[in-house]
This record gives sequence, structure tokens and C-alpha cells, in this order.
Amino acid sequence: MDFKEFSAKTVEAAITEACLQLSATSDEIEYEVVEKGSTGFLGIGSKDAVIKARKKDSIDADVKRFLYDVFSAMDMDVEILLNIDESDKCINVELKGDDMGVLIGKRGQTLDSLQYLANLAINKKNSDHYKVKIDTENYRERRKETLENLAKNISYKVKRTKCPVELEPMNPYERRIIHSVLQNDRFVSTHSEGEEPYRHVVVTLKK
Repeated sequence: MDFKEFSAKTVEAAITEACLQLSATSDEIEYEVVEKGSTGFLGIGSKDAVIKARKKDSIDADVKRFLYDVFSAMDMDVEILLNIDESDKCINVELKGDDMGVLIGKRGQTLDSLQYLANLAINKKNSDHYKVKIDTENYRERRKETLENLAKNISYKVKRTKCPVELEPMNPYERRIIHSVLQNDRFVSTHSEGEEPYRHVVVTLKK
């Protein structure tokens, strides 16, 4: 939001006027004094105080503005639904629109990249650190179920063939899903190998 000028007899009165017009409390606006004003002599030559003020950006407004700018550049019409969990400092973003597969990308890589950039952009200008989580069409849950089934199938294959299996490169979150599913398996173990972004899980038979 751009700064707007507000004037009144005193700076305090000008701040009050700004709050009224911006529908905000004094701690929700930021301002700078342009003219302190003066009472003049016996009221003659008095000048009003002038300030420039605007409503402070909220964290949800920052997230939406960043995403709208991205989607505008992509020429995509996307509805942004946002929920903030203050207890966990987490911002959950749900995207809705046509052709959301473009935003998901291969194995969710585009969605992950968008989420990564959103986290960088938002936390760069806010003192409180928030974690931005972005999803669309319930992709994250569907992907989680797919990886859980994959882990079980790979475990069966390793037990049957007694040979280790290397999985495709995955991000840290997806690797944790594989490790978590098989951590209590009595017959196989898991570990990660390689460097990002090619780091991957290896499933081996326990000795």
C-alpha cells in the first residue's frame, strides 16, 4: 500500500485521522512526519500538521502479493486460500484453478520450487520466521500415500532378491517418509546417499 497524506491541527490528531481512514489501530500503521505544524501567533499564520501514513503489510498480504505476482507472470488465474497457524508459525496455502498440474510439475518439483521461493521472499522482509507450505489438489497427501506404498513394495523386493535398491532422487521431506515407513522393519534398513539435488534413499537387507 502506498503512503497517503493526512493533515490535522497536531501530529497526534493527524495520526488519529490516518487510523480512521485506513481502518487500523495506531500500531498497525507506519508514518512519517512531513510538517509538524504550528499554532502561529494568536491563531494567525497557523499551519496544520501533515503526515504520510500507510497500513503495515500483514504476513498474509505479503504471501498473496508474492504468489499473485508469480501467477500473473505465468498468465495463470489462481485462487489463493490461506490459513495461518500462529502457534506453529506456519502459513498453509491452498491453490485452486484450472490446469494445476502445471504448478505441480514432475514429482512436485515445480510446487516445491514455488514453496521454496515463497519462504525466501516472505522471511526476508519479516522479523518473525514463518514456514510457508503450499499445496494444490491435495497433492502433498496423495504423494505421501504413493511414497508409503513405494517403501513397502521396495522392502518386499529387497527381501525377495536380497539385493539393495536405490530409489530416485527425492527432497528431504520425501526421503523422511521412506525412512519413517521402514524404520521398524526387521529385515531392511534405509540410508541416504549422494548430494542435493540428487540425494536418494537406498534400501538394503539387514545383516
